[in-house]
Amino acid sequence: MAKWVLYHTDGCHLCEQAEQLITEVLSDTSGLLLIDIMSDEQLIAEYQISIPVLKSEHGEQLFWPFTSHSVREFLAQTE
Repeated sequence: MAKWVLYHTDGCHLCEQAEQLITEVLSDTSGLLLIDIMSDEQLIAEYQISIPVLKSEHGEQLFWPFTSHSVREFLAQTE
């Protein structure tokens, strides 16, 4: 099971930046699941104006904009 989910969509340059930033911070990216919000109407309604969003397996969310420092803190707090 994924420890973290990155909600994104194709063609979103902020989402691409967020994914790159997160993968640079994570030592093991196997715990990261990428979910395109366009695959689900409920996700579109919830995240269309706030993506990219990093979510932990416990439901905590980190909204863009974030930095490598804030991602490290978020990952440490939610592990």
